[in-house]
Amino acid sequence: MYAVLVTGGKQYRVMQGETIRVEKLETEAGNEIKFDQILMLGDGEGVTLGDALKGATVTATVKSHGRADKVRIVKFRRRKHHRKQMGHRQHYTEIEITGIAGGDKK
Repeated sequence: MYAVLVTGGKQYRVMQGETIRVEKLETEAGNEIKFDQILMLGDGEGVTLGDALKGATVTATVKSHGRADKVRIVKFRRRKHHRKQMGHRQHYTEIEITGIAGGDKK
């Protein structure tokens, strides 16, 4: 069984036992977190969408927090004596999916 969940403005397709990196969540490592914004549930026979997903949740355990690799930004204008360099490291939270609970079955 898999689910598509929304967190941090992004959508993730997850299965039980997977470890994924999401946008930073304000919770400590080792805590359990529930996601209730579920867009789709799927299993071997088909998918579930829409109103049938009311009450569907995905539970996960927070494993760690960290920062991604540095992304370098360079702005350069030729022949204008202009060069600007910046860097960015995005914060993330690593979570392990522990369970997927289906919503209302009609």
